[in-house]
Amino acid sequence: MNASALLLVLVSMAELALLSVVIVFFLRLRKSEAMVHGLQSRQGELLRKLQVNAQLERELVDSFRSRQEELARLDQLLEERTRQLSALVKQAEGFTRSPRFLRQVILAGHGEGKPTPSLARATGLSVDEVELIISQAGN
Repeated sequence: MNASALLLVLVSMAELALLSVVIVFFLRLRKSEAMVHGLQSRQGELLRKLQVNAQLERELVDSFRSRQEELARLDQLLEERTRQLSALVKQAEGFTRSPRFLRQVILAGHGEGKPTPSLARATGLSVDEVELIISQAGN
């Protein structure tokens, strides 16, 4: 074998080695490209899920805010109703403690045949006061 044939064989082998390196790099490039596409699709899916979660969170916050506003409004209504009822209770207590009302209760109870001690307990008066009211009504 002469030198030129040997040189040709060596250069061909080097070319084959370089070609195999290029093929290996090309295959790795295709794998990397497929991996990048997969990562991009997963990233897109993750972004869609994040958008859905953000939308759900906004809806939850809006719902919570509207419920809080409704609760505040109901609390105000309840406070107003409490004030009204307190005023009515005070008015009723004043009415039930009036002498005219107590007299009517005692006379009605006496007319129904209730004993004087039970009428005294019901009205908060003494037995003597109840008997006095009954005797005055009888006259």
